[in-house]
Amino acid sequence: MQRTEVLWRPTGGQDWVALADLAAALVLSSLIGLEREAGQKSAGLRTHALVGLGSALFVSVSRYGFGAGDPSRVAAQVVSGIGFIGGGLIFVRRDAVRGLTTAATIWLTCAVGMACAAGLGVVAVFCTAGYFLIIRGFPALLRRLAPALMDAPVSVVLVYEIGHALLPRVLEACAASGFRIIDTETEQERAPCPPGTEPDTLMRLCLTLEGRADIRALTAELAGLTGIRSVAVRTEESVPGPRGGG
Repeated sequence: MQRTEVLWRPTGGQDWVALADLAAALVLSSLIGLEREAGQKSAGLRTHALVGLGSALFVSVSRYGFGAGDPSRVAAQVVSGIGFIGGGLIFVRRDAVRGLTTAATIWLTCAVGMACAAGLGVVAVFCTAGYFLIIRGFPALLRRLAPALMDAPVSVVLVYEIGHALLPRVLEACAASGFRIIDTETEQERAPCPPGTEPDTLMRLCLTLEGRADIRALTAELAGLTGIRSVAVRTEESVPGPRGGG
């Protein structure tokens, strides 16, 4: 007699409890995806919902679909496979790395979906709440702690000759050295010259920088650029204000 397969069994992973676990994975991963979508990130609502639901389904299949097999084997492969999606979201543009946070969010969404399917709903909810705390709360905390964590701003005053296209190279050197430019001020001036000769046209550039890198190494690099007449480092208190401010 031919054996008939039953597509629906009210036990063994096809009951309402298992479906509730999948639904919880869908809801929690969608919440994470909505936050990413609101921030116009490369991976949004659909991607995170699919990752969370798919991860939960894989874990559910590994728990109930292979009888007495080891359920951790499929779950381990899910963790390895999600790395391909996360790696595709990371890209490098010049010296800047983009997409790390989104890739980490995909990784977390996968873990949330797996936790739901494994019956760890409370843990999944807690981790989802932790995600919103990290993404929304930590930036505000860092803004409050920034004055205490960062060194006092330092200003570098350069005098250079016009016509050497130095400004882009100066800004690139500051960024490459680990300094963040928070303010710039330029002023044109004339270099002293002997009588009867044409004075050189110079630019005075004041850069206000933040960072913990070696300022002496930066000034040495800037002084070596062709067209730089002088480089001076001043504390923020000793730097004169905008023109007319004394």
